[in-house]
Amino acid sequence: MTSPQGRHAGRPDVDLRPERLSSPSAAALIVALNTELRERYPNPVDCHFDLAEKDVAPGRGTFVVASVQNTDVGCGAVRMLNEGLAELKRMFVVPGSRGQGIGATVLRFLESEARSLGTTRIVLETGVRSPDALAMYRRAGYSEIDRYGPYVESVVSVCMGKDLSPI
Repeated sequence: MTSPQGRHAGRPDVDLRPERLSSPSAAALIVALNTELRERYPNPVDCHFDLAEKDVAPGRGTFVVASVQNTDVGCGAVRMLNEGLAELKRMFVVPGSRGQGIGATVLRFLESEARSLGTTRIVLETGVRSPDALAMYRRAGYSEIDRYGPYVESVVSVCMGKDLSPI
C-alpha cells in the first residue's frame, strides 16, 4: 500500500494516486464534495473545509485520488495533528460510484499512510446527515468519541476515532 500510485488492498480495480490539492483532479473532486456538504449542511457554521497543501506535504500527510477505469471517483486525506495522532479529511466518493467499496479502499490506504507517519490513533469528523459515511466508518472499526477542535460546538458533527496497530 505504500507505492505512490497503483492498485491497493481493497477493490482491485481502484487505482489510488497521491495528488496535490491544487491538481485539476483534486480540485474537481473537492468542489463536488463541498457542493454536496453545503446541500446537506446549509448552515455555514456546520461546514469545516479546512485542509491546506502543507497539511498533506510529505512527512505530514497525504491526499489521494481514487480512479476506476481512468475516471476519478473519489478522494481522501490524512494529516498529522500531533505526534501519534492523525485526522482523516476530505473523504468523498462521487454519488454514482458509492456502495462499491471505493471509500473503504481509500480509507485502508490512508490508514496505512498514517501508520507510516508513526500514527497510533486516527480521528475524523463527519455529520449526522451522512449516514453512509457513518456506516462505513463503523464497519471499519471506528467508534464515536467526544467532539474535538473546531467541532466541539457543532451539534451536527459526529467525531470518531480508531487505534491503529503498528506497521
